[in-house]
Amino acid sequence: MREKIVAGNWKMNKTLDEAVALTSDLSESMKSSAKVKVVVCPPSLYLKPIQDVLGENAEIKTGAQNCSEYEVGAYTGEISAAMLQSAGVSYVIIGHSERRQYFNEQPGTLAKKVDLALQHELIPIFCCGEMLDIRERNEHEALVRSQVEKSLFHLPAEAISTIVIAYEPVWAIGTGKTATTQQAQDMHAVIRKHIAGKYGQEVADRMPILYGGSVKPDNAKELFSCPDVDGGLIGGASLKAQDFMAIINAV
Repeated sequence: MREKIVAGNWKMNKTLDEAVALTSDLSESMKSSAKVKVVVCPPSLYLKPIQDVLGENAEIKTGAQNCSEYEVGAYTGEISAAMLQSAGVSYVIIGHSERRQYFNEQPGTLAKKVDLALQHELIPIFCCGEMLDIRERNEHEALVRSQVEKSLFHLPAEAISTIVIAYEPVWAIGTGKTATTQQAQDMHAVIRKHIAGKYGQEVADRMPILYGGSVKPDNAKELFSCPDVDGGLIGGASLKAQDFMAIINAV
């Protein structure tokens, strides 16, 4: 059975005190829940304080929102995979649509980040997805296959088996729009089939594929009921403990 995961991407939100309070609320709520793996991805500045709040609560893992494509050196402002590993981080988001759009991250760069994350025993949450104009031209499946192929298909089967993929239709992020359950299922199936074509069905069947795109408490259960949707990468709704817990409980 595939692992179920709900990850919260806090993006550039919350003060330190607000982040600690949110973490405390989530930690308290999670003490009696073990149905799904939960990951919180705060701004990197807050990772250590949040881990201090979580303490021995193994039900909530921490993830970074990004890592550098460089191992070490004179790269002011960057945070390396080795630094994240040394701070006890478990996951790292790579290739989020905002990083691609605003910071011009290219497939080769993302492949380097994936390699370094794996080298330092971080689990990449690799994001892929299309803009609205791509979907309207019916080119979304080809684009997503290309994104996965160009940044992940250099990996051996043993390495690809540790990856989590998050499909995020860019037109549904922060817009209030959400892909229909059929649209979400169709794209997740396309991704899984593409993985199977390269690495075999067994590897593909084990890979968690998350949906990211305006998931909320009122649509989470329907989305997560799709056979190829294994949880979610949650944005705005992860900033409120009650909403995030409702999504977690919908898995």
